[in-house]
Amino acid sequence: MTFITRFAPSPTGPLHLGHAYSALLAQDMARAEGGDFLLRIEDIDQSRARDHWEAQIYDDLSWLGLCWPTPVLRQSDQKDRYRTALEHLWASGVLYPCICSRRDIETATSAPQEGAQTYGPDGIIYPQTCKRNMTKDQALTGQNPIPEETAIRLDMQRACAFSSAAFTETGYGPNGETGRIEFTAQQIVDSVGDIVLSRRGMGTSYHLSVVLDDAAQGVTHVVRGEDLFEATKIHVVLQRLLGLPTPTYHHHKLMRDGAGKRLAKRDDARAIAKYRAEGASRQDIRKMVGLD
Repeated sequence: MTFITRFAPSPTGPLHLGHAYSALLAQDMARAEGGDFLLRIEDIDQSRARDHWEAQIYDDLSWLGLCWPTPVLRQSDQKDRYRTALEHLWASGVLYPCICSRRDIETATSAPQEGAQTYGPDGIIYPQTCKRNMTKDQALTGQNPIPEETAIRLDMQRACAFSSAAFTETGYGPNGETGRIEFTAQQIVDSVGDIVLSRRGMGTSYHLSVVLDDAAQGVTHVVRGEDLFEATKIHVVLQRLLGLPTPTYHHHKLMRDGAGKRLAKRDDARAIAKYRAEGASRQDIRKMVGLD
């Protein structure tokens, strides 16, 4: 089996040193194994994606010395594939519609009787308001058409039809987790909750798209930041539901500023393009991120 890694940025701002580290590490790992490095453009959020940022991604990565096969997979071109998977899950009875706004969720979880708000990989864990309020007919979700223009959530309790699951970690999670990472169904129900798999007006979500894309591209080793370590458990659940292989995961450190704050696209002081404009070489960037 060919060793395949990928780098999957969103065209919503300039790439910074953290992106450079992740992309270079993914290509270095693939080259060391005689494998392939892929580029994917994660542009499902068309309200924020911009053509000029996508063009900058190609320019910055080429300047760094990375190369990849073309055409590049763009998520905005994969909507039919996402819809097919969503319909499969809907027919399986593990999804339900949700009309709650972010404010609705915050209000529901901050009520005195609810206790302290709990957070998962997607923020506040959803209090299942819409699932509790469904009528008997609405509860038969798989027998009715998928509602349009509403969020669709995964019923995690129904989805986790297993006692335990696992994935292989060759890097490290935020608390040093590595090796075989096991988790029980109840752990993910309690710590993640009913996540959104299709956002209103988008037809998909990060979690659904990334799982389908990794499988479609034959990615064997997912290289990404440790901030996504907990989300991997969600991805394993979806892989099991959709009959997809589980790649090996390699989560890595996050690049931070002098104050220890994680780099973000809005902080363009550390944008790759800025370093280029100031005369830095690609070798300088490799040294800055600790890969040389």
